[in-house]
Amino acid sequence: MKEKSLYFQLADRYVPQLVTSTVELLNGKDGELPYLYQRMLRTVFSADGKWSSLVAKHTRVKADIVALDSELPLKSRDSIERLNGDIPKLGMKYYLSEKQMKDVDNMLANASISERTIVEKIFEDVPHCVEGIYEELEDIFQSLLSSGIGLAHNNVGQGIRLDMGFYNENKFGVLKVWSAADADAIKDIDKVFKKAKKDGNRITDIYVDDTWLDAFENNAAVRALYGFQMGYAGATAVPTLDEEQAASVIRRKWKCELHLVDRRIISEANGEREDFCAWANGVASFVCSDVVGDLVWTTCAEMNPDRQVKGVTYQIANEFILVSEYSTNDPLREYTSSQAMVVPVLNNVNKIYLLNSTEVVA
Repeated sequence: MKEKSLYFQLADRYVPQLVTSTVELLNGKDGELPYLYQRMLRTVFSADGKWSSLVAKHTRVKADIVALDSELPLKSRDSIERLNGDIPKLGMKYYLSEKQMKDVDNMLANASISERTIVEKIFEDVPHCVEGIYEELEDIFQSLLSSGIGLAHNNVGQGIRLDMGFYNENKFGVLKVWSAADADAIKDIDKVFKKAKKDGNRITDIYVDDTWLDAFENNAAVRALYGFQMGYAGATAVPTLDEEQAASVIRRKWKCELHLVDRRIISEANGEREDFCAWANGVASFVCSDVVGDLVWTTCAEMNPDRQVKGVTYQIANEFILVSEYSTNDPLREYTSSQAMVVPVLNNVNKIYLLNSTEVVA
C-alpha cells in the first residue's frame, strides 16, 4: 500500500523540477526531437480510453459528362474501415532499499554534504521513470512503422500487440538478394513507386535500418546509377556508397528523402537486460506524409485527485505520464514510479509501403 514519501519535503520541492527538466530534454529543448514517434505522430486525447485508426481505400474516378436534364450516374463509394481497441497502460518503478536509505540518512546527518548531492541520490530514478515511457513508445512505434504490427518487448502480464492492417499488396520483397552480382535494387524499389503512383499516392520519405541501407549502398545497380549521375559509368568503378551518396541517389531518382533509423532500445525483465532494435530487420518503410498517425492518450485512474493517496508526491509529465514518489512499510522502501495510458497509432495505412530487402519473392 502506498504511503507518504519518507522524504516528502524534498520530494515536494524537487520532483516537479526533475520531471520538468527531463521532459524538456526528451522533447528536444533546442528544437530537435530525439524520438521518431514525436516527429511523426500528433498527440490526441481520448476521453473514452479507446484508440482508433482510419483505414481508407481511395480511388480517383473521373466525373461523367451528361446531357442537360439527365440523371447523374451513380459511382461506388470507397471503403473505409475503422480499427480500434483499448489504450494499454505502461509503467515502471524503482525503489531505494533499507541499506540505501540508511546511506541517505547518514548523508542527511552530515552537514558537509550539500542538499543537491542528497537530492540526486534520493531521486536519481525520477528521470529514468519518465525516459522509460518514451522508450516504450519508441519501441512500439518503430515496430508499427516497419511491419504494421506494434509489439512491446518483455511485457509483464498481457502483452501489447497492435495490428494496423497493412495491405498485403503494399508489402514487397526483392527479386534477388541485393548482395548478388545481378541483383537490381533499383528495379525492386521502382515496383514500390509504381504501385504508389497507381494508387494516386506520392512517396515523400523512406525510412530504413542499417541492414537495408548497407545492402543498398553496396548493390551493383545502385553504384552504377550513382556513377551515371556523377558522370562516369560502370558499377565496378564506384566503391560502396556512403549514407549521403545513397541519399543522393534516392533524391535524384525518386525525388524523396532517405532516413536511417539507427536506434537501439534496452528492455529489462526479471533483472535481465536486453539490447535490441525495434525496427524490422532489412525493411524500408515508404511514407507519403511527415505525420503518419496519432499518439493517443487518456488519463490514468490515479490522475483523478479523488483517487490520489494523501502524502504521495505526484507530478504529470508531458500531459500523459504520472510520476509518483511514495513509500511502503512492509518491506520499508522508497519508490519512484511512472504510469501512462498511451499508444501510438497509424492512420491511412493505404499510403504506407514496405520493402523487405531480406525476403526474396518470385
